[in-house]
Amino acid sequence: MYIPAHFAESRPEELHRVIHEHPLGMLVTHGSSGLDADHIPFLFHPEEGAHGVLRAHVARANPLWQRFPTGTPVMVVFRGAEAYVSPNWYPSKHEAHRQVPTWNYQVVHAHGVLTVHDDEKSVRSIVARLTQRHEANESKPWKMGDSAPDFIDSMLRNIVGIEVEITSMVGKSKLSQNREARDRLNAADTLDSRGHQEIANSMRQAG
Repeated sequence: MYIPAHFAESRPEELHRVIHEHPLGMLVTHGSSGLDADHIPFLFHPEEGAHGVLRAHVARANPLWQRFPTGTPVMVVFRGAEAYVSPNWYPSKHEAHRQVPTWNYQVVHAHGVLTVHDDEKSVRSIVARLTQRHEANESKPWKMGDSAPDFIDSMLRNIVGIEVEITSMVGKSKLSQNREARDRLNAADTLDSRGHQEIANSMRQAG
């Protein structure tokens, strides 16, 4: 990924935030058939390993877990907030007319090593943790115990757990850091007024 110095994102807490708040990752693999990508919701455990561990599950029918066995190097891409930025939002544009449109965004590339978990205990643990994480804001969170045991058992038999031990993370925050502060802040205010609060707040903090 091309990263100009002023867009480089190296703060661990910000890399972790993007993954936590945008958990649908794109798992990129490369095999005999070339490049492939699977879109999978991950649970991130930053406290494990040198750079954290990602866990998820895939359908048993998905050939991913057979084509790419334990030990395969992979990359998972997490895309954070993003939005189009019009040059009309820059005060300086109306003075010099030397601005162009752009697109602001945040992204994290997590490189790591894949592990496949094809056992009931591991799969059940992964599903339970994912469910707990994403049901946390519900007034009455769903849990596996809410369903008939035989139904849950049959569902678990049809999925396979995967884990990515992260070896390195690369982040990019393109937030108009290369613009004048007044231009960046006015663009942030405009995005905020149009419902893009997350990237607007990140732009305000990018100075």
